[in-house]
Amino acid sequence: MHQADFPHVRSWVFDLDNTLYPPEARLFDQIEARMTAYVMQLLGVARGEADRLRSEYWRLYGTTLAGLMHEHGADPAPYLVDVHDIAFDRLTPDPALRAAIAALPGRRIVYTNGSAPYAERVIAARGLSGIFDAVYGVEHAGYRPKPERGAFETVFARDGIDPARAAMFEDDPRNLAAPHAMGMRTVHVAPVAEPADHIHHHTDDLAGFLSALGR
Repeated sequence: MHQADFPHVRSWVFDLDNTLYPPEARLFDQIEARMTAYVMQLLGVARGEADRLRSEYWRLYGTTLAGLMHEHGADPAPYLVDVHDIAFDRLTPDPALRAAIAALPGRRIVYTNGSAPYAERVIAARGLSGIFDAVYGVEHAGYRPKPERGAFETVFARDGIDPARAAMFEDDPRNLAAPHAMGMRTVHVAPVAEPADHIHHHTDDLAGFLSALGR
């Protein structure tokens, strides 16, 4: 039972993509296609090379955007607008998740490597508007992405979060390493568990996991 591991938590930090909506929505497929097209246009490369660079930049820098900024001096603002110009019709409201998050004691925030305006649209499509105290995008970390510890520190300082009294919910295991090192309770949200020393818990049912905390 995991309930005993969370009584001290007063700040609940949620990733967005594939965390606050199920991976089956495949929203990120649209974003990745737009990323590839953006890289092709920005750098004048073919699709295969653009996909290779995206993969390499994600591995080396945490996000495609971070790689483009570091390697090519790309302007992040138009990139973030372009790649998040997608359809949200695959998302549906989730009353159970809304109720579970709203019942959590303390402060509830969203922190994504996407942009905050994009996050707000996803939150609205999921019927989760009004239950979060703040929504932070990569722009609030000075465009430094997760998994960089400095990115987490910037956002947490901005929000006044004490990591020792906080929990992080993420679909990407590598993005839980820094929060764990900072003293946070870490929860991997994904269909399949990927056990690691920096992951305290795994769930494939976020609403159910959160609901159980109050029992």
